[in-house]
Amino acid sequence: MNQKLYIGFKGKNNASCILAQSISKNHYLLTNSFSGLKKDIELLNDSYDCIIMFGIDKNLKNSVRIEQAAEKDTIEFSVLDLEEIAERLNANGITNYICDETSHYLCNEAYWFILHKFKGKAVFIHIPPIKNIDDVFINKIKLALG
Repeated sequence: MNQKLYIGFKGKNNASCILAQSISKNHYLLTNSFSGLKKDIELLNDSYDCIIMFGIDKNLKNSVRIEQAAEKDTIEFSVLDLEEIAERLNANGITNYICDETSHYLCNEAYWFILHKFKGKAVFIHIPPIKNIDDVFINKIKLALG
């Protein structure tokens, strides 16, 4: 059985939190701090086959960015089929692109720890902030990734 976990960041107005909670009961929310998110990730059991993570990029509007890798001590890459994820998003009307550059903030840190712990079986998707998305957008992502 394919055990998926959806991860967002805590915060009642955080779009990643709202999206993770709306896609599945099988979701997990990370603390919005470097030390907190590391502890949160250490508490996860490692039985999941696939982790789908969401984070906010305030510059996005009506599109998402799929992150290929994260960088900390090393560069960790997703082993998931990102092209297939991009195609599923496109098929559901979500404009997206796969980014091959690593970011350097909280999202990158969380993604690196997850990629490392789950041997690359994860993807991080940056989504627009709450002011730039609506229920239709959320439902489209839910259909593509649920």
